[in-house]
Amino acid sequence: MAAGGAPVVTYSLIGVSVLVFVLDLLTGGLVNNYLVYDTRFTLVMPWTMLTSVFVHLSIFHIAFNMFSLFIFGRILEQSLGRIRFLALYLIAGFAGSVAVLVLNLGGAVGGASGAIFGMMAALLVIQRGLGGNYTGLLVLIGINLVIPFILPSSISWQAHVGGLIGGGLVGLVYLNTRSRAQKNRQILLTASVAALFVVIAIVRIAIAL
Repeated sequence: MAAGGAPVVTYSLIGVSVLVFVLDLLTGGLVNNYLVYDTRFTLVMPWTMLTSVFVHLSIFHIAFNMFSLFIFGRILEQSLGRIRFLALYLIAGFAGSVAVLVLNLGGAVGGASGAIFGMMAALLVIQRGLGGNYTGLLVLIGINLVIPFILPSSISWQAHVGGLIGGGLVGLVYLNTRSRAQKNRQILLTASVAALFVVIAIVRIAIAL
């Protein structure tokens, strides 16, 4: 599964997130109005289910998420390769938005934490499958899942759970399709994971209408 190379995608994701944050500050919040995911406007602004991953609402918010992306992104991108890593990141982020839609209809979300939880879940699945030490990562995930319930905050635990599930599923696909001969199967299964969350979103919207 090793791919190597400079983590260009990780640095690019950080760059885009910082750019969006700066532009939002310069425009007085105008940029975020078109990128934050508000479940009430899913039908008219569906792209925000993905663009919300690049939105951050405070210096602390973006600093913490970008630090996490810097740490875990480099590890995963260098082991998975750029395209697989990007797919993992975006699918996990989208899964986080879908979870908000399903579990917190009427709510809104912004930030990369769903995608970051997805990265951690994928890394956990892969390390466990390959016989690596994953105890520390498991504890880290557990602590971050519990924090929104014990500290007063606006953290979206729904996005965390969704990202965790999405990233875990993609990680499972990658783990079980490691050989070059399984490339087409890997692409199909990864696309199927993305399609699963699209279907869940469509069903939830249909029920709400």
